[in-house]
Amino acid sequence: MSTSILNIDDVSIYQQDEIILENINININKGDFIYLIGKTGSGKSSLIKTLYADLKLKKGLISVGGFKLKDLKEKKIPFLRRKLGIVFQDFNLLQDRSVFDNLKFVLEATEWNDKKKIKERINEVLEIVKIKDLIFKLPHQLSGGQKQKVAISRALLNSPDLIIADEPTGNLDPKTSLEIMNLLLELNKKGNTILMATHDFMMIKKYPHKTLLCNNKSINEIDITGMSIENIYE
Repeated sequence: MSTSILNIDDVSIYQQDEIILENINININKGDFIYLIGKTGSGKSSLIKTLYADLKLKKGLISVGGFKLKDLKEKKIPFLRRKLGIVFQDFNLLQDRSVFDNLKFVLEATEWNDKKKIKERINEVLEIVKIKDLIFKLPHQLSGGQKQKVAISRALLNSPDLIIADEPTGNLDPKTSLEIMNLLLELNKKGNTILMATHDFMMIKKYPHKTLLCNNKSINEIDITGMSIENIYE
């Protein structure tokens, strides 16, 4: 029997008083790899921000990582975010800290106190993404692909129920994009559940998985077989 990681039931999402998405229903099970696509401004980022409680849920029900987001108290938000691993397009690394200290900062912020366990966990996630040799480098010493691998290792630190990758290849060249994509697929094969927002149509054609389309304030599953970028939004 499949285990539900994310359930979205009859949700409408607002930016202030403007409705961005309406009547959304999505279910993601443990081990799924799902693409979220759509034009700029279609609501992808608004949905993602709602999932990690950066945008307040006003209508409908969302359950993610065991938390119900409707009326979630502010003091509970850090606990929710420990259940999610977020990978951002622009990496969001602390520029004045080494790779080790970037990851250490996250662990300490999520109440890891044992220095030995912190060091062990950092080494574990860097080994997973194969950048252990970069542990003491500063962000300005890293390539874009290396920075994104640090961001992915950061997302893995607390063994999240769901990894949300928001345009993870958006700032990378095609060769590096493939490398990051293969890393995410490898993580998925090892059991990680991944929701990936992307504009990279060629990538989803090359590595097909369940695909959700944000368009006209709705989100629906589509079959991209035989489709082109020109007709996908028709």
